[in-house]
Amino acid sequence: MSTDTKTVLIVEDDLILNLLYESFMEKIGFETHGELVYGKTAVDMTRKNRPDLILMDITLEGDMSGIEAAQKIRGFSDVPIIFITGNSDKEHREKAEATSNSYYLIKPVEFEDLKETISEIGLT
Repeated sequence: MSTDTKTVLIVEDDLILNLLYESFMEKIGFETHGELVYGKTAVDMTRKNRPDLILMDITLEGDMSGIEAAQKIRGFSDVPIIFITGNSDKEHREKAEATSNSYYLIKPVEFEDLKETISEIGLT
């Protein structure tokens, strides 16, 4: 594997969407680490693998939301996080946007929107 290859951690509890995001990210040139459905696992995997980017659903299985997982990750990493959610209400949006170095996309996410956001971050 080239040292220039960027990695992304995909945290999405819907397997079909997870596979879709994996496909999108591979088209953009990222190596994916996906099929994570729990916030705690996302925190542990971020600490272990140090990804270049995280795609994080806000509503996850288990006790920890994507926003809570992101806040824990901020305790040791400033990795960019793109929140992907079906929850476009003001409360979720404000909590997500309060997380430093984060972005917010509303489902359904189109390839071009994801690619544009990643370009804004400066990872393409």
